[in-house]
Amino acid sequence: MKTYIHNIQLLVNGKLEHDCSLLIENGVIQAVNPASVEENAPKLDGKGMFVSPGFVDVHVHLREPGGERKETIETGTLAAAKGGFTTICAMPNTKPVPDSEEHLYDLQLKIRENAYVRVLPYASITVRQAGKELVDFEALKKLGAFAFTDDGVGVQQADRMLQAMTEAARVEMPIVAHCEENTLVFQGVMHEGKRNKELDLSGIPSISECVQIARDVLLAEATGVHYHVCHVSSKESVRVIRDAKAAGIRVTAEVSPHHLLLTEEDIPSNDANWKMNPPLRGKEDQLALIQGLEEGTLDFIATDHAPHMAEEKSHGMEKAPFGIVGLETAFPLLHDAFVKTGKWTLQQLINYLAIKPAEVFGMPYGKVEQGAVADLVFLDLTKERAIDAETFLSKGRNTPFQGRTCTGWPVKTMVAGEIVWQEENA
Repeated sequence: MKTYIHNIQLLVNGKLEHDCSLLIENGVIQAVNPASVEENAPKLDGKGMFVSPGFVDVHVHLREPGGERKETIETGTLAAAKGGFTTICAMPNTKPVPDSEEHLYDLQLKIRENAYVRVLPYASITVRQAGKELVDFEALKKLGAFAFTDDGVGVQQADRMLQAMTEAARVEMPIVAHCEENTLVFQGVMHEGKRNKELDLSGIPSISECVQIARDVLLAEATGVHYHVCHVSSKESVRVIRDAKAAGIRVTAEVSPHHLLLTEEDIPSNDANWKMNPPLRGKEDQLALIQGLEEGTLDFIATDHAPHMAEEKSHGMEKAPFGIVGLETAFPLLHDAFVKTGKWTLQQLINYLAIKPAEVFGMPYGKVEQGAVADLVFLDLTKERAIDAETFLSKGRNTPFQGRTCTGWPVKTMVAGEIVWQEENA
């Protein structure tokens, strides 16, 4: 089956070129700007849209199985498609946890039956993410685990993490880490800084994150494992990762859109739609994250999409769960704040959302070139619209960006050449 996509914009050597075309056959890009096409080939008018490689998000909470009231594989992957994501990696904090061949196999069946975009499931590092008994790394790798993580809780015991990294290195798989030293959290619900005192809420110090990263990069050096740090939030963490990379340690890291765009000072009140883990930190942290991303200390952006029910988030910072949604708003928020203002080029943003995450984890995605899988997102870079959580395809409405106006919205998403979502009249 061939499809000829014409009248589109593409990035060529970092520059936006107009009136471009793609020839797709059997889910693969056969040619970029082909010299000719068969007269009877199905044609798709791109209506002048910018076509990017589909975005890749290695940090998504789909909640299913066990948390279907918050999100399902169907609703989460529809939200991903609407946001321009064609490959997402599902975190293992579900019930049951994918910590055995049986549980991972059952999850893969659900994904095959219900997913609208490509879903690569993580396996946990420890059984039930309890931080004690290690999973069978080799068996779970053979079954198709994307990588290993206990995201959401972190591995507290250094000897357990050393054993996990040793096993992961042996089977040549990455360890992906939520870094949080529990003894330094002090039951905090937001960043320990200026704003938590004004709101009379308990704080989470930055050192709770960076001290565990510092531990882990040394363990990674000792084992040689690929160690990836989730949602970096503080300037100290950026410094530790920078030093580790300079020392030749195999460490990569991600940063979330909300940590790039917001600080603790933006939190308007005791509103749990601003409660996430790690928390929004200070202005110096925000600037360090942006610098870290631009210089390559932080490798790419991941959303940490974490849907919760409105009722759960209605109880204020002290009682509500951590987390916000992000799949449907990541591109327009970042495009508006960094590309439209001239701080980043469009190529930089595509690198952070599509190209680099695929490269870091060795995925064959994030490309618009001959021979690449036709994972594509069509974007209207001039379209201006306010974020309205009530229109989300995710079950989650928990966003601190409600009402913010952004420019640059996805209008159509293809996975392997098949349209999986499009705006009405797109």
